[in-house]
Amino acid sequence: MKNKKLPCLYLVIPCYNEQEVLPITSVLFKEKIEELMAMNRISEDSRVLFVNDGSKDCTWDIIKDFSEKDKIFEGICLSRNRGHQNALLAGLMEAKEKCDITISIDCDGQDDINAMNQMVDAYHDGAQVVYGVRSKRETDTFFKRKTAESFYKLMKWFGAEVVYNHADYRLVSSRVLREFSDFKEVNIFLRGMFPLVGFKSTSVYYERHERIAGESHYPLKKMLALAFDGITSLSIKPIRIITGLGLCMSIASFLAIIYVFVSLLAGMVVPGWSSTVLCICLIGGIQLICLGVIGEYVGKIYLETKERPRFIISERTTDRKND
Repeated sequence: MKNKKLPCLYLVIPCYNEQEVLPITSVLFKEKIEELMAMNRISEDSRVLFVNDGSKDCTWDIIKDFSEKDKIFEGICLSRNRGHQNALLAGLMEAKEKCDITISIDCDGQDDINAMNQMVDAYHDGAQVVYGVRSKRETDTFFKRKTAESFYKLMKWFGAEVVYNHADYRLVSSRVLREFSDFKEVNIFLRGMFPLVGFKSTSVYYERHERIAGESHYPLKKMLALAFDGITSLSIKPIRIITGLGLCMSIASFLAIIYVFVSLLAGMVVPGWSSTVLCICLIGGIQLICLGVIGEYVGKIYLETKERPRFIISERTTDRKND
């Protein structure tokens, strides 16, 4: 390693209303950076980059205070809340020209930071992307564990290329990020998009811990929305399922017409409204579901054609330092 340039690492950490946990995890992130420096695995220019995603509490003030006291901390502030995926993307795009590798991680301390050692080692061995994969989900509730596992299986069935039990804890080289910056879509699902870029990749496994402090900002409603966004952003299989369903219903309707005519000729027609109402409700319900799914895709097309920016950075701590 003495004759080889050490890579500059940026930890990219999205933050939304994290004033309770930031003072605790920031110390852990700094210690990990310094440990990797001491091990001669990363350069002394490595930094911790916090991304404030329009927090309503004192998160941004805390980040600014960190950066003023220690140069290892940097921060950017988005002009408004844009959601976890866009905040993470903003941090990655901010860091890609400043470093050789990035590691994205949540602020809550649930992801094992010691897995970074293996990630950096894998990079030195030639990997350009290293996925952090949960080996166990024992800290999750039974419901959350089963729904999460079902989500990954469903994504695979729909044809989306995702890494099983991987969220957004990953190492990505600046080379991959430069190529990734050409992905211009507005509706983003990063854990399903990075595999599309290619390059040599591998996985490291870790156990997920309990949240250190504060409350989770990802309730069931947001998890379901993220899952649906992931499916509709990466796969058109739902549209094909609708096509197949429509074909099946057409065949069933044609057979029903033949049956009605045969019954009419045989004199076996019994007046009744129950069967008619059931058929109308069934077909009407299926049609509404299909229209809803199609509408979701049309809505995404509408958003993509606007080409609005995915995020706007209103302030940087480095600007304050330069002033």
